[in-house]
Amino acid sequence: MTHPMRLSALLVCAVLSGCAQSTTGIKAGGGDPHAMQLMSAGKATCLATSSSQNSHGAAATNAVRRKAGLQPVQPDPVLAQVAARHACDMAQRGRMTHIGSRTSGPGPRVKAAGYAPTVTAENIAAGPFSQDRVLAEWNASSGHLANMLIPQVRDYGIGQAIGPDGRTRFWAAVYAAPK
Repeated sequence: MTHPMRLSALLVCAVLSGCAQSTTGIKAGGGDPHAMQLMSAGKATCLATSSSQNSHGAAATNAVRRKAGLQPVQPDPVLAQVAARHACDMAQRGRMTHIGSRTSGPGPRVKAAGYAPTVTAENIAAGPFSQDRVLAEWNASSGHLANMLIPQVRDYGIGQAIGPDGRTRFWAAVYAAPK
């Protein structure tokens, strides 16, 4: 069993690891350099994203986009559903990763949901964190911020799930632009 302080430090590290932007999924090489096994797989609590949660995340993203002189993103319910499903998948596996159980990255997940993207990017995190905290962590991380500041991005969705330990929240945010 992992000591609680050690697990907490590991989770903070997980939140702060950079995430690659992508137009087709994970970068060439096949693996996910950001993947991290945080706990044993098990029953997760999968949560639907409310429109207010999605709007709140889009507003936080737009605050940093505005400072960079970029157009705002719109909260998109399809992208929120994609993000929530991926957060659930990560939580069930106890693994923070861009690679899904049945997909190679965010691009294929977005396409499978019926959204035809020209670009996709994804931020992920895991830890005992609220939505405000995870958004603040992403804003403070250059890799995550780079995804938020992709000029072509127009739509946004966020999702979360609670891991088998009942404490760890797995987060995914998807950024995309339609064809």
